[in-house]
Amino acid sequence: GSALAQQPTAASVSMAKELITLKGAATMYDPVVRGVVEQAKNVLLRTNPMVSKDLNEVTAKLQTEYASKVNELREIVARVYASRFSEQELKDALTFYRTPLGKKLIEQEPKILDQTMADAQAWGDKLSQEVMNRMRAEMKKRGHEL
Repeated sequence: GSALAQQPTAASVSMAKELITLKGAATMYDPVVRGVVEQAKNVLLRTNPMVSKDLNEVTAKLQTEYASKVNELREIVARVYASRFSEQELKDALTFYRTPLGKKLIEQEPKILDQTMADAQAWGDKLSQEVMNRMRAEMKKRGHEL
């Protein structure tokens, strides 16, 4: 962010947290701490594979110990929302997401994203095959059999 950006108000941050929770995004950050601890374990495991049992035990302990750190990340995300939207915009967003249409959007958005990704992958595969066929045809015109 900009050094000149105003700090969000406590009310804005609170509304942003509520918005993130309402949209179901709060739980999206839960795996982050677990992933960081797991990544550290894997780095250390590569240096000495013989300590895997102890590392697994320490990993389990640290995942429990650091689980609450995800709240710090949620605070960071809420502050980002609060710095991008005014209090009124956050109020309006909360009001919208509580409407039947807002609730439907929350419910359908993950399904839409999943379907979009699947469709985009299929489209990309088809385009890739088309491009490959054209390249081969163009190269054949130039005397190269690929």
